[in-house]
Amino acid sequence: MGNKFRLSEIAEKIGAVLSGDDAEVDGIAAIEEALPGQVTFLSNPKYAACVRDTKAAAVIAKDPMPGAKCAFLLAPNPYYAFARTVELFHPQERPEPGVSPMAVVHTGATLGKNVSIGPFTVVEDGAVVGDRAILMAGVYVGKRASVGEDSLIYPRVTLYHEVHVGKRAILHSGCVIGSDGFGFAPYEKGFLKIPQVGIVEIDDDVEIGANTTIDRATLGVTRIGRGTKLDNLIQVGHNVSIGSDTVIASQTGISGSCKVGSRVMIGGQVGLSGHIEIGDGVMLGAKSGVGSSISTKESQVWSGIPAIPHKTWLRVAMLMASLPELFRRVKRLETGKSASEEE
Repeated sequence: MGNKFRLSEIAEKIGAVLSGDDAEVDGIAAIEEALPGQVTFLSNPKYAACVRDTKAAAVIAKDPMPGAKCAFLLAPNPYYAFARTVELFHPQERPEPGVSPMAVVHTGATLGKNVSIGPFTVVEDGAVVGDRAILMAGVYVGKRASVGEDSLIYPRVTLYHEVHVGKRAILHSGCVIGSDGFGFAPYEKGFLKIPQVGIVEIDDDVEIGANTTIDRATLGVTRIGRGTKLDNLIQVGHNVSIGSDTVIASQTGISGSCKVGSRVMIGGQVGLSGHIEIGDGVMLGAKSGVGSSISTKESQVWSGIPAIPHKTWLRVAMLMASLPELFRRVKRLETGKSASEEE
């Protein structure tokens, strides 16, 4: 049987206010699919009409809705309250502490208390694994690398030598952290590889999606700040610095030596050229191509290729469909021909 709670218990645990009957519930579901005895949530106004028809016992929302037949769990940030509620019904399962007999742990490695190390995991000489850290099957932790307390490393993550992961980090399957930066010196016979001798530092509470790659610095540090969240399939180049509480969506590519500030939001498939800076709080729309530095003082939201302030980009996008006709008009003005003569 799953977890069961009274709505008043949930309200107390997530910091909400109960409005309506204090029913017992045993699950959470999307607003269109929720059944009696379940909780749902409303954070997007476009689903507001569904509240009156929902079968759920309660809706997590900012304000109650007149005419609804359910109770409400009122919270100033419904999406955050929803996340807390999901945790109640689906607590994370942790493997038992211990080292699998099929793991390889070098005698020069240091393991903290109550760590869990899965089969076929390799922990090299000088590596440090903090208390209660979890390394699932097939993880590789290179020489002098470290994994902080309470971090969760999913299967097949590769941490090269001298990669440092902070506390409570989550790294999803297929991450490669600390691979060589893309550095080559051209000369008469081709390209000479530049040794990449820097490190990678990932701060506390960072989450990195599946198959994301973060290159080590040529010299110095590639750094990911506290609380930053990276989606799947992101490329972070050498010597990049990303601030705290920044979120970056899938398939974004960040070229070497970029500096991305704190609380930045970057949409999917954005490209950043090398050696530029993105100021704190900037938002970059999906597929933006950023070739020069952006300061928060100029505009907070940017879009397009090349990236320009979002409001300007919207006007440009609206005009694009009219460009063929505008071109024909200009051509007629230049030639002195009428539309019928052109035909």
